[in-house]
Amino acid sequence: MNFQLPNIRFILINLLIGYSINLGACSIVLAKDLIIDDRGSGNLNSSLGTQWRLVTDQVMGGVSSGDLAQDRYKGRNCLRMRGDVSTDNNGGFVQIALDLTNNDKSFDASAYTGVELSVSGNNERYNIHFRTTDLWLPWQSYRFSFVATPEWQTIRIPFANIEAYRTTTKFHQDKLKRIGLVGIGRDFKADLCMESIKFYAVD
Repeated sequence: MNFQLPNIRFILINLLIGYSINLGACSIVLAKDLIIDDRGSGNLNSSLGTQWRLVTDQVMGGVSSGDLAQDRYKGRNCLRMRGDVSTDNNGGFVQIALDLTNNDKSFDASAYTGVELSVSGNNERYNIHFRTTDLWLPWQSYRFSFVATPEWQTIRIPFANIEAYRTTTKFHQDKLKRIGLVGIGRDFKADLCMESIKFYAVD
């Protein structure tokens, strides 16, 4: 009786061909990181084409003050927010805010895992706030807190770790409207530098 082993190389080649065909049929596309702002514009515009702006509690009768400017800190170009946060008159925040689109439509970030920041500051605690099209009241947000150290640091904020504030509506990352970096909730001097911000995908 003649017995021959199967051609292992032939079998592997055909398996790989079949695997490739199946991948093509499914049209699998892995998301890449999306830069929101890398300070390459030379002005207050983000990489998305929308513009950063300063917002303080003066819009609701508070007395906090601040300024927003381009700067260079420890060898890196950055957007810098400085100000005096005061809780007088029921206020208490200074914020730099960025709309994610140039129209009233929402921004779909469902392909991403979260947001990554490169920041430096004065050892104070700051928030990142997200607004979605589900929110109507100005005090509602989805937020995450971090401490900005004097040395540059990279902070990754998974969408799964974002907490709802004064809303029972679940956070929907496909309905993003605005992102804000905020000094809030107590009397202190804010000084926060942001070198870059982006949506990051799964590693």
